[in-house]
Amino acid sequence: MSNIHDLLGIQQRRRFLRDCVGGIGTIALAQLLAEDGVAVENSSLTDPQKQKSPHYTPTAKNVIFLNMAGGPSQLDLFDNKALLQKLDGSPIPDSFVADLNDTVIKGGSVMATPRTFSRTGDCGMEFSDLLPHLSQTADELCMIRAMHTDTANHHPAQLLLNCGTQMFDHPSLGTWVNYGLGSQSRNLPRFVVLKSYSKDASLVGPSLWTSGFLSSTYRGVAFRSKGDPILHLTNPDGVSQSFQRARLDAIGELNQLRLETTHDQEIATRMASYELAYRMQMAAPELLDFSDETAETLAMYGIDNEQTRWYGTNCLLARRMIERGVRFVQLYHADWDHHLELNKLLPIDCGMTDQPAAALITDLKQRGLLDETLVVWGGEFGRTPMIEVRRASNLEVAGRDHHPFGFTMLMAGGGVKGGHIVGETDELGYHGVKDRVHIHDLHATILHCLGLDHERLTYRHKGRDFRLTDVRGNVVTKVLA
Repeated sequence: MSNIHDLLGIQQRRRFLRDCVGGIGTIALAQLLAEDGVAVENSSLTDPQKQKSPHYTPTAKNVIFLNMAGGPSQLDLFDNKALLQKLDGSPIPDSFVADLNDTVIKGGSVMATPRTFSRTGDCGMEFSDLLPHLSQTADELCMIRAMHTDTANHHPAQLLLNCGTQMFDHPSLGTWVNYGLGSQSRNLPRFVVLKSYSKDASLVGPSLWTSGFLSSTYRGVAFRSKGDPILHLTNPDGVSQSFQRARLDAIGELNQLRLETTHDQEIATRMASYELAYRMQMAAPELLDFSDETAETLAMYGIDNEQTRWYGTNCLLARRMIERGVRFVQLYHADWDHHLELNKLLPIDCGMTDQPAAALITDLKQRGLLDETLVVWGGEFGRTPMIEVRRASNLEVAGRDHHPFGFTMLMAGGGVKGGHIVGETDELGYHGVKDRVHIHDLHATILHCLGLDHERLTYRHKGRDFRLTDVRGNVVTKVLA
């Protein structure tokens, strides 16, 4: 009985606060709703897409993250090691793995790379022969060679790279960015996801672009590069534009009444989503119409080539999206998980992505957009210096295993120092030995470029303040121009 009386008391108290006019009633109601897990962001109660001011002057307005899921081999692309060639086939020296715990495989033979490296650009940055196009943008790139992460398993590492934690149901990087800055576009989502060549088993999926415990208005929206940009966006036969508008207006009035009663932020989010979907019905098809692009631009992205068409289309869409105010675009390309047939499969992935990625950077620069757009290239970890043979002793199908201790990522544009290398790995490329950069440091640096202090960008949930970088992370000043 006491529980029933308590419940009635709570209901009466909330009814009283609801009926109070302004002042303390509204504040108290908001607090009670928040305690129940109903997020109320007073600054954007009626417009969750409202733009917000950064903490300080940004060097970038937008982000395009070229997410190479699966773990590209830094030793075959960016980090040239002479000792690999010298020790090829020999057991890895104990000195390189002496500090590792027993859960890490310490054995294995060193595997040389068959790739040739050359220096490009005024900066003389080294690239493998598998990246002939991206290497031509060397003077725009900052190469971070001593990245490290906390796990060598795909899904936890992908969650850490995308959400700052290995746990599910936490806001993603793109979500945090848009929570902190709001939307620049009224006709397209603030955070868009594009996928190519993705194998479901190697990619976590929507949990990488989730809004987690933040409002669902901030979550990433997955677009398709072929057909309808978003499934079910087109009206069915018999539903006219005027009928659709009238129906939305009626639903909006009902939702508004409910919002004024409960102050539930998710109702405001739902209203904004309906209106955004309506505007997208006109805006999204135009986005996919490349008829206003020159033949030279289409050729530069490789859209006229079957090998590069898919990723080239996504890269061109990314540029067109940021031109239209989309804040954060994430391109997932998988699978770079080359345990087998490294020398066959790595050239395929590079062949699909190298030209389009380089075209994106070049195109942004030509249009004056690179200075305000931060481009990031990389995966959740790298690959080992040791050989992995999963089919008896057939070296023709050999690959490399996951490697979290020292791998490479690239950044360009939006306040980043081009033609510059940060960090260094040891002689075998096993450990970072100079200017090591953790995933939390990368996140702090991305947010910094956008004018956001990672320690101030917080959200109170279940009694504590959460942030993308949790309790770690430092801005990597050597990356900044």
